[in-house]
Amino acid sequence: MTYKTIVVHVNGSADTARRVRLGAQIAAMFRGRLVGAAMTGVSRYLTMDYATSMGVSMAAECMDEARRQARSALQEFERQCAALDVASCEARLVDDQAADGLVLQSRYADLLVVGQANPDEPMAPLAEETPEFLATNSARPVLVVPYAGHFEAPFRRVLVAWDGSMEATRAVTAALPLMQAAGKVSLVVFNAGRAPEVHGGEPGADMALYLARHGIEVEVSSQVTDIEIGSALLSYAADVDADLLVMGCYSHSRFREIMLGGATRTILQSMTLPVLMAH
Repeated sequence: MTYKTIVVHVNGSADTARRVRLGAQIAAMFRGRLVGAAMTGVSRYLTMDYATSMGVSMAAECMDEARRQARSALQEFERQCAALDVASCEARLVDDQAADGLVLQSRYADLLVVGQANPDEPMAPLAEETPEFLATNSARPVLVVPYAGHFEAPFRRVLVAWDGSMEATRAVTAALPLMQAAGKVSLVVFNAGRAPEVHGGEPGADMALYLARHGIEVEVSSQVTDIEIGSALLSYAADVDADLLVMGCYSHSRFREIMLGGATRTILQSMTLPVLMAH
């Protein structure tokens, strides 16, 4: 397994350059193609109610402006790719809202790179929900990049959050190429005693053996905590100096399609390092 097509979300955000740079580094690691996808949001203006209330000419002006902004973001993407000497890249304009457009683009990629919601960045309605929506609806793993900090690939130390779930298994499998290129890999299990039927007598041992067969040596740690798991994960990631967190993403309700488990939401709101998620 490798990453040959990496789609990165491109928009007018000041954080775009950070995720494009990280996406470009990952593309270089695997000799892959970096695709910058900019969504226009045009589909929001194509409902009959919206067109009627605004008037056809005004709706057309909004669509033109949305496309202009998306093209401007893609031009900056191309300039950055040239400066980074990206061997293979593509700028892609998509007439859709960000979340829906990225879900569609993920079907034709190996990895989707998006940014954490930035509370200081002006956003379109619902844009702050994009990472949550993608984490549970994308066809491929999603790498969420924090809006603050400096990050480099290959990653030095990868931390795997292991709970024995199907979602965590998919995340581990999706992250194999990055773990194989990492300097060190750690696996942490929290409160394994609460699910002995899942973890067995040696929590994390079976997954460590699986990873060893892929040439990945793992340092396993079993932790007990009374605090919320997302907070415990971020604290442990800081303790081991991790620069990538790998974890499953959990949805527990159909309500709004993105009602996430507490750990997932805590990580996405308070993350201090890139997080690779799969559902």
